[in-house]
Amino acid sequence: MNHSISDSDDGSTTFLRIRGELDALSAPELRPVLDKLVDERHSIVAVDLSELRLIDSSGVGALVSLYKRVRATGGNVRFTGVRAQPLVIFKLLRLDVVFGIAEDGAQAVYGLASSATATPVPATAGNTGSFHVGR
Repeated sequence: MNHSISDSDDGSTTFLRIRGELDALSAPELRPVLDKLVDERHSIVAVDLSELRLIDSSGVGALVSLYKRVRATGGNVRFTGVRAQPLVIFKLLRLDVVFGIAEDGAQAVYGLASSATATPVPATAGNTGSFHVGR
């Protein structure tokens, strides 16, 4: 697993690109990077997973932690380019619904800038409760 971080030209969005595998061996390496993003209180974080080949429960845990912690500080996180095995895992866990996955970075930035906060969907028959991310 390797990663890179960059900021948009106007500094409003931080882009994190994760490549390779995000698993029990590599997730601990990424955690300090994620901690720094949270500590620096980035308001918009777009995570590009287009080059992520594999993710396991440790990797999912790291991304969920980032999502929850950034949201707790009033920021937004959007995941982009999720495909292949990571997309299967996201859909299995319904994270595609919770996270609101974008196709690319531009869509992520537009979606984050124009959306309101995530709205909880109450648990009902056939629905165990989730979050709806939208405008």
